[in-house]
Amino acid sequence: MELWGSKTAHTLSSKMENLHQHIEALVFSSEMAVTPADLVQAMNKAFPASPLDEQVVEQILKDLEQKFNSDIFAFELRVIGGGYQFFTKAAYHTTVAAFIGQKEKKRLSTAALETLSIIAYRGPITKSECEKIRGVNCDYSVEKLLEKELIEVAGRMENMPGKPVLYKVTQIFLDYFGINSTQELPKLKDVIPIYDENVVGEVPEIISDRPADTAEPQQ
Repeated sequence: MELWGSKTAHTLSSKMENLHQHIEALVFSSEMAVTPADLVQAMNKAFPASPLDEQVVEQILKDLEQKFNSDIFAFELRVIGGGYQFFTKAAYHTTVAAFIGQKEKKRLSTAALETLSIIAYRGPITKSECEKIRGVNCDYSVEKLLEKELIEVAGRMENMPGKPVLYKVTQIFLDYFGINSTQELPKLKDVIPIYDENVVGEVPEIISDRPADTAEPQQ
């Protein structure tokens, strides 16, 4: 496999050995997806005498994507949220989940998941708009989602009284679901049934935002 994608990279390799390995190490060591600009900044800080061009780094990332597509590796380099991050390949998810005890992790409450889903699909959105959709107060859910850094403030509705805060999902949310943007979320019609008030059947249950006073709050 051709490791260098351009003559520029060949020239830089004479100044700095193992450039591909340096970039690979930076991506591997980051808990979040990293952009080519992030990598250029880090490399130029570490090696100021050999400044890198972002185009060169992008070519190196393409080389690494191709490299880790090989079956000899258990993980792959993927683009998510506008950056690059290593992921375990699907064939090994069960093994990794068993090792880290994924099933024992604390889960979000149903109320928090409902609120998160609304923000993911409709965001940026205000808390009051979430409450109109859910039919219950969302204070507790929004608080927990902010604590877990799954949502963040995206500004304010300047044209509304009180200028209410807008919320949107974070890069952590995109990383967790392995998507590049919320546009890659499944279409709503594919994941939830469409309820018609004229159709006989059970009305979907509305889950309260706050846990019962006698119970331990769900995380």
